[in-house]
Amino acid sequence: MVHWTTLIVFTVLFLFVTVVGFVASKWRQGDLGMLSEWGLGGRRFGTVITWFLLGGDLYTAYTFIAVPALVFASGALGFFALPYTLMVFPILFLVMPRLWSVAKKHGYITAADFVKGRYESGGLALAVAVTGVLATLPYIALQLIGMQAVLGSMGLQGNLPLIIAFVILAAYDYKSGLRAPALIAVVKDSLIYITVIVAVIVIPARLGGFGHIFQVAAAALPTHTPPGTLIIGPKGYTAYATLALGSTLALLLYPHSITGVLGSSGRNVIKRNAALLPVYSIMLGFLALLGYMALAAGLHPASATDAVPLLFLKEFPSWFVGVAFAAIAIGALVPAAIMSIAASNLFTRNVYREYIRPQCTDKDQARVAKITSLVVKLGALVFVLGLPATMAIYLQTLGGIWILQTLPAVVVGLYTRWFHRRGLLLGWLAGMLVGTGMAWAEAFKTSVYPLHLGGLVIPGYAAVWALIANFAVAAVVTVIMNAAGVAKGNDGTAEVDYEDSAMPSL
Repeated sequence: MVHWTTLIVFTVLFLFVTVVGFVASKWRQGDLGMLSEWGLGGRRFGTVITWFLLGGDLYTAYTFIAVPALVFASGALGFFALPYTLMVFPILFLVMPRLWSVAKKHGYITAADFVKGRYESGGLALAVAVTGVLATLPYIALQLIGMQAVLGSMGLQGNLPLIIAFVILAAYDYKSGLRAPALIAVVKDSLIYITVIVAVIVIPARLGGFGHIFQVAAAALPTHTPPGTLIIGPKGYTAYATLALGSTLALLLYPHSITGVLGSSGRNVIKRNAALLPVYSIMLGFLALLGYMALAAGLHPASATDAVPLLFLKEFPSWFVGVAFAAIAIGALVPAAIMSIAASNLFTRNVYREYIRPQCTDKDQARVAKITSLVVKLGALVFVLGLPATMAIYLQTLGGIWILQTLPAVVVGLYTRWFHRRGLLLGWLAGMLVGTGMAWAEAFKTSVYPLHLGGLVIPGYAAVWALIANFAVAAVVTVIMNAAGVAKGNDGTAEVDYEDSAMPSL
């Protein structure tokens, strides 16, 4: 059954952001035929826009669906997203201004650009680029899955509504570049804040208060398969801690995160956002509680991902459900747009320019990036329509493991060149193999791997175990290469390039 009032409100808001997406090409107008303008917004976003852009970038539609779904199914484990989103901002404050400065100084657009300049290694830069693209593609698919859940809850059957929404996204993304999701993020985040604030006030009042909600959740979670818990037990400490730590380290390495950071106008903009963005973590905590509210409401969805849409349909009038569903759907468009732009930047700069057409101009690069962004979106759409949703979830599990293996080359590389370029490449390969093998051993159903050390079993995030192997191999190979006198490659950067003096903030 189609919920017409909900659908009308949803459609009006969706059309509004579509207009915003096309109008964005005229905002802070620059030459969108240049890759730095199309793919990074001309590096001119100030504190407010960057706040919305990074918030819309890091808190996606799938976050809106998946975090409360995990809490609904497993309980306290789902709250690992809170500590990791809080820990990520000190790292943002310390690390990303250095990346912004050196990228601005040398015209870098991607993390792989920086790696190529820092280590004079095309192979290592290609590894970083390929890893970024592979980690991003299933992330885009998950945004579509989040949108699918909303469209299905409104009674829209078939694939046509999803196809139409994604065609619209592709059109204004192609025309406006990063400016489109930057402006739309303002609308998206405003709607999400309204939705979450209303939800955490109204729904508990209707369900008998938070005390009753927690009481029902505590009774219901142990009956799930596998059983959930309201409080993490001692056996889950290492899994919870390593999930939080690994996710923290990985989040800012994703290409869409780096694209959002490099689009800002200066170092101080990044530092201010590191101080302001924790507001989103407060919102995320309230959002996670929706999983417990769905349990208390007595919902029995076919899939945990349907818990939030069904909860809103049950507890709110149709018009407000339309606002909430629009917030989720627009929350899919913003990160999907940034992700596709980031992936196309990587392909254009670090594959096309490096290996296919080295003499291409910046306008050629912009044209290729626009076309690539369409291909990336189409690939994600075909993936969602042609394969089961579990496949995208499995690949996203791998994506988190993979992207963390770029940390030694990117983050450590911002501070030291001690590691040899061949050591970093072989370390990356070791981490990829170890992490993928651990996920394979668990049949891709979980990213937690029980590490056996003698008679001790330590459950932990496979990405963290793989990163340890990565560092170990990189260090050993570095010592061997240095002892053998193998050239480390020329460093195209200087220490001053990473500091405030490299480029004053605006």
